[in-house]
Amino acid sequence: MDLMHHSSTFLLPTIPLHHRPSLTYALVVLNQTLPRFAPLLWKHAQLRLCADGGANRVFDEMPLLFPEEDASDVRRRYKPDVINGDMDSIRKEVLDFYRSLGTKIIDKSHDQDTTDLHKCITYIWDFAPDANKSSLCILVAGALGGRYDHEMGNLNVLYCFSSLRIVLLSDDSLIYLLPRTHHHEIHIQTSVEGPHCGLIPIGVPSRSSTTTGLQWNLNDSIPDYSFLLSLAAKL
Repeated sequence: MDLMHHSSTFLLPTIPLHHRPSLTYALVVLNQTLPRFAPLLWKHAQLRLCADGGANRVFDEMPLLFPEEDASDVRRRYKPDVINGDMDSIRKEVLDFYRSLGTKIIDKSHDQDTTDLHKCITYIWDFAPDANKSSLCILVAGALGGRYDHEMGNLNVLYCFSSLRIVLLSDDSLIYLLPRTHHHEIHIQTSVEGPHCGLIPIGVPSRSSTTTGLQWNLNDSIPDYSFLLSLAAKL
């Protein structure tokens, strides 16, 4: 069974050169309050998308994170590359503003069978060259909190794209899937996450699970599921 490495170095001001694995980041902003570290995620991402009303959040809330700067300058600096979704939440003035700056607008109003996050992940998957897909990591800001059905829909996306690295983020938590097809090695960034974490078994059982490095480890004592890992963020 292959070993999969996990690290939240995207929460650090700079990513160390020895960071393993070497990842290419894409950022998706959803229609929830921006985490206070949103500018840091923006900086590390090579592709930045807003899922429909997520564009309202960037337009309204990103300037609040830079109170000493002119709001218009901040909005131009944090221009999404793509706005994708069914366009039922984005305000017209926000859509017009980003369109005028050259943001790509993808109207998926004809597709009511998938969530806006699902649409964005599909776009990223199609956009990324095949050679880079194994090193792709998608950061999803505003994925936790708000309506419970939306939150559960975001968790479902982790399963729909279980071969992709997807991290769901809020101000105080991050969640990602630990597929049962791999062993997992998690490198904790103690300056920005922990000390608490939760392993939530979810999915179809297979064999057994063993952990090391936790205060209370698992030792072949429960059926082996794919796990959701929840880490406390303390930025």
